Parts: sequence; C-alpha cells; structure tokens
Amino acid sequence: MTDPLTPSEQRAANASLGELLGEVSRDLSTLIRQEMELAKAEIRQSATRAGKGAGLLGGAGYAGLMAVFFLSIALWWALGYLVGNAWSGVIVAIIWAIVALVLYLVGRKQLAQIKGAPQTVETVKEFPDTIKRNEENR
Repeated sequence: MTDPLTPSEQRAANASLGELLGEVSRDLSTLIRQEMELAKAEIRQSATRAGKGAGLLGGAGYAGLMAVFFLSIALWWALGYLVGNAWSGVIVAIIWAIVALVLYLVGRKQLAQIKGAPQTVETVKEFPDTIKRNEENR
C-alpha cells in the first residue's frame, strides 16, 4: 500500500515545470528580501551601539583632558610656592613640551615602520591582470 500524496505533493505533480520554477523564484526572492531586511536591522542596531560607545569614549576623553588640565594648574600653583608663579608656569609648559616631543617621536617611529599597503590591497590590485591572463589563455 502506498502513502497518499500530501496536497503540496499533488500540486507539484500536477504543475508544469515553468510553474514550479516560478514558485521557486518567488520563494527565493522573498527569502532574499527577508535576509536583506534582517541584515539592515542588524546593521542599524550595531551602528546605534557603536554610536553610543563612541559618544561615551569621547566623553571619557574630554573628562581625561579636563583632569590633565586641572592637575597641570594644581602643579603650577604648587611649584609657585617654591619658585614663584611665573617660573612654575614655564616649568609646567616645559614638562608638557617634553611629553609632546616623546609622543611625537614614538608616533613617527611607528609610522615609519609601516611598509606599503596591506596584503589585501595588493591582492585586489592583481585581479585585473589575473582576469586578463585567463581571457588570453582561452
């Protein structure tokens, strides 16, 4: 005894190949649209989180800058009791100039170590030559 066919199996058995291909095409199109909508929603959510994170990091950077600023003023005043206010301002400025110089030299050294473009960029540049060679070999 054979199993009776389900309604979708009966429809498939009676439908033409063109109808079946059309149905598959519609289903595939619907699936692609739904996946695109899901990807858009995920990107929106990620962008929102990234924006909030970047805003918080910006606020932390500003707070750090203000802390350094006020600590510099406090150092200026503290040194003012020892050497006078004018000289204490010069000393704090020189300390910051040394910090800036060290950061500049370390940053410049790290940038000098960069050797050209990343490997991916080099590989992408090879695509046109590879395609051209493949077309010539046909």
